[in-house]
Amino acid sequence: MADPEEMKTWKTVSQLTHPNLIPERLKESLAAVCDTLLPQVDVSSVGDEGLVEFYGTSASMVGTSEHIGGLLSGGLKHPAAGLLYLALWLLSTWYGTFAMCGTRSLSKQFPYFHRFAKVERTKREQILLSWSLGSFPLYAMLFRCLKYLTMRLYFTQLNDDRTNPAWKAMGYCGPDPDLVDQSQHLGTPQHQEKDPVDQEDDVFGPLHSALLHMEKPRDVITRMLHKAGFPAPATFPSSPLTLSCDAAVIGSGSGGSVVAGVLAKAGYKVIVIEKGDYYPSSRLSLLEGPALGAMYEGGGLVATDDVGALLLAGSTVGGGSTVNWSASIRTPGHVRREWCDEHGLELFSSKAYDEALDVVCERMGVQSDVKEEGFNNMILRRGCEKLGYPVANVPCNAPPDHYCGWCHLGCKNGKKQSTKETWLADLADSGNGFILPCCKAVRILYRKGRGIGRSVANGVVVAFGNEEFTVESKVTVVASGALNTPSLLKRSGLKNVHIGKHLHIHPAVMAWGFFPSTRWPEECRKSYEGGILTSMCPLSSYCTLLQTPALHPGMFATVTPWLSAADFRERMTRFSRTAHIFALVRDKGSGTADYPESVVYRMDEEDEEKLKRSLEAAVRILAAAGAEEVGTHHGKGERVKVGGRGGGEGVEELVTEVVRRGLRDGKTPISTAHQMGSCRMAADAKEGAVSPRGETWEVEGLYVADTSVFPTALGVNPMVTVQAIAYCTAQSILQVLQGSNNSSY
Repeated sequence: MADPEEMKTWKTVSQLTHPNLIPERLKESLAAVCDTLLPQVDVSSVGDEGLVEFYGTSASMVGTSEHIGGLLSGGLKHPAAGLLYLALWLLSTWYGTFAMCGTRSLSKQFPYFHRFAKVERTKREQILLSWSLGSFPLYAMLFRCLKYLTMRLYFTQLNDDRTNPAWKAMGYCGPDPDLVDQSQHLGTPQHQEKDPVDQEDDVFGPLHSALLHMEKPRDVITRMLHKAGFPAPATFPSSPLTLSCDAAVIGSGSGGSVVAGVLAKAGYKVIVIEKGDYYPSSRLSLLEGPALGAMYEGGGLVATDDVGALLLAGSTVGGGSTVNWSASIRTPGHVRREWCDEHGLELFSSKAYDEALDVVCERMGVQSDVKEEGFNNMILRRGCEKLGYPVANVPCNAPPDHYCGWCHLGCKNGKKQSTKETWLADLADSGNGFILPCCKAVRILYRKGRGIGRSVANGVVVAFGNEEFTVESKVTVVASGALNTPSLLKRSGLKNVHIGKHLHIHPAVMAWGFFPSTRWPEECRKSYEGGILTSMCPLSSYCTLLQTPALHPGMFATVTPWLSAADFRERMTRFSRTAHIFALVRDKGSGTADYPESVVYRMDEEDEEKLKRSLEAAVRILAAAGAEEVGTHHGKGERVKVGGRGGGEGVEELVTEVVRRGLRDGKTPISTAHQMGSCRMAADAKEGAVSPRGETWEVEGLYVADTSVFPTALGVNPMVTVQAIAYCTAQSILQVLQGSNNSSY
């Protein structure tokens, strides 16, 4: 049995920054819930050291409940946080427990009523399951909150030796064993090593010379700016800091980096403002918990208001390109025709857009060869070939030998050509730009135009910690992503009704198949190793794609059904040989983005039907590939044997149920890594927020260059499309800058 005293050293990054300040009675309720989901169980008789440690370590023993308490004390910005707090308070009383849990909370002996923590554990399991599968939406949402948080945090928490009590039982090795780790913590401040004026490209990567860290003394900042030919800021210590440039770019992801790189190479002075930090390859830990906490929006804990969809978005230098799965698919022809013919956007039928696609694909080194496929992709390809489904290689911005299953946590060797290795490197090489990490754009500055003319953008107010400063610019480019860009524009006073509307997310649902080590693929293959996304099945009749995800223990546990503690743990022990295929739809349904206060999404009925049919195909592919058992992530947790006695009938019964039941009731986890359309491009201001040139209709000189400008959902991985649009927007900006006295500062 694991020793509780030994577990006191367990910690996570968020616990260090958000102490647990909730009342003691709520702490007791929260610990009881977490230990119902993952209790301590004595299995010492089995003789397996990994299983003994896993089963013998409850959620509260490793501090999971303390971590969640910290999130509720200020680390979690979500509308459901208040509901969760209220529920824990009710569960800390006998009358609240009776109201929420009913007769299951009663005992036959005095006292007959109990607070939740004193209810028998088997009854607590029944209560949680009834919330999960019941018809009352608030209870179902409450269960999702508690289950998602508990599982994500428990399976990513680290001891002092940077291990987790579940990993050995799961067959998980932790960080990539081939990684040469030069830091003990992902967040090690890489900029404290040398004087930034004298630094050179070394182990810190190609961007080191372009990083301007705002905590440096004013004289150091002044020397850096002077060396690069920028105008010096005010030198009086008491004066507000003001930096000047030709273009201020807010966001360093796939959109902003392209604009920044193009303008800097053309000789213009560019300042990139990035709220995330910079993590060079040499400082990556490839540990799931720290990487998600440091490099993803909201620490990887972003969800829609009803917790019906889980949203992943990059928040680091390089944005989503730093943590994506390498897929580099050109804008589909039918989408380009639709955007041109139905939305009046001639850009997408132009030679200029053709050229943009060619330029960005060449810059990223996009190619479609695969030297060796990983576990999930081998299974997807084999199943498709057996069933006669179409299957194709996924173009990637990485070489054919990029056999890496950790790239969603950062690329260990820079082989993946993210914007850090391409467009931002161009900016650094030009000597004409700086990147300001850990700086948040507060609002856009603009002056009123003459007469009845539009206002004109002239900079941005930026926050670094508790301090604010100003970046003055001739043009301003917002590239903060489809979640953050609408909020920034609204904070800045823009009123276009389309800002924050029309949010598309490519909702995705998953099927899984268990392949014991005695079956193909060979025993050495693990589900988390190999290229994340190298094969795909386009189901054109449903406007969907079947692809494979990156699921390490935390995310795997988040989406895995929970029917009981014992059933859940048994599923987790099969982690390393469980393959997943997800279905992604080009959604007609949409929502609104007012992040972080609110993200709302409603799945369209037609999208739901397409996803159900595609999920059926995914189940059949896994079965055809040789899975011993298949299932989905629906809360009922059905799983059926494949082959053998009655096996074929079981698969047919499962797919019949998949097609029969809905996906919009919250009982099936919906995931997304693609958010788009929330400031869509249109031919006029009545239909969208930005013009075909990428400029906002309301403010001259204010451009948007990220996935929020997509007129509709794209239907494929968006990296190439957003870079191509941003490249065209950069050409428009060049024309403006060339016409403004044809000179820089």
